[in-house]
Amino acid sequence: MNNFDKNIFDCLILGGGPAGMSGALYCSRANLNCAIIDSSALGGAPANYCEIENYLGFNRIEGAELCERFEEHINNFNVQKFPFEEIQSVELTSDIKKITTEDKELFAKSIIIATGAKPQKLNVKGEKEFFGRGVSYCAVCDGAFYKNKITAVVGGGNSALEEALYLTRFCDKVYLIHRRGEFRADKIIQKRIFENKKIELVLNSVVEEIIGDNKVQGIKIKNVSNNEIKTLVVQGVFPYIGLSPNSELFTNQLQTDEKGFIITDNTMQTNIQGVYAIGDIRNTPLRQVITAVSDGAIAGVSVSKYLMNIEKGAVHESISL
Repeated sequence: MNNFDKNIFDCLILGGGPAGMSGALYCSRANLNCAIIDSSALGGAPANYCEIENYLGFNRIEGAELCERFEEHINNFNVQKFPFEEIQSVELTSDIKKITTEDKELFAKSIIIATGAKPQKLNVKGEKEFFGRGVSYCAVCDGAFYKNKITAVVGGGNSALEEALYLTRFCDKVYLIHRRGEFRADKIIQKRIFENKKIELVLNSVVEEIIGDNKVQGIKIKNVSNNEIKTLVVQGVFPYIGLSPNSELFTNQLQTDEKGFIITDNTMQTNIQGVYAIGDIRNTPLRQVITAVSDGAIAGVSVSKYLMNIEKGAVHESISL
């Protein structure tokens, strides 16, 4: 195997978040010719996190700083990077995989998919119309625009509660709307929510409509217990109700669950030999930075073993799911 064939990479990693950078690190340490392709700058979604408190070794660190440290680490190795490259198509089933971007055709003996997931939409009237005019999916990105205003965060997990807390730095008041009577977030975060006087809980409720003229002026919510409808005056709405996988390019070739998350075995291999999926894109019980980095390490080692087996003529079988 010629590890540094200029035309064919040993491994192409699709996505430059923590999972992708971890996969690249482990591939490069195995002396594989690998590259990362990303539609934006490296860092992924965690680069927009205000603070991360559950990454081992850091009591508290900004998401952007942690991702910068990841990138600095892989810069010590021979990892090529193709940022701001939008992938147009993928061909995964042949021995040599092909990735086509707007202006490139790249080939590889193996692929690691780390394209992550995007915020799930509320799918209510006004959400699409007011996107960028009061509807946002990133409090860290847009929170400062709502200084001395009233906003609403929708959701009950860690992300929703953390973003609600972040918004209290700017906003006079933050409604926290959740369809259930209790949150599923970590207890330590819930405690901070209950103690914050700027946050008003709106439980057992769902958003029915986002209303306004040229920008958001309020939301209609329904109490799921008694079907009562009421309107809250807000200038911003931040939905955090879950994630949808960025798997559209792969679903016709790879096996996914009913939500579109890619199914893997414990080596991160998909149903196609030489194709692996890691991080938020895969069917996993936990989506955190630390588990994404772990996935990347496993995939990097698995790719190395896979390519060694190719040399020996003893490639392992694809998983049957």
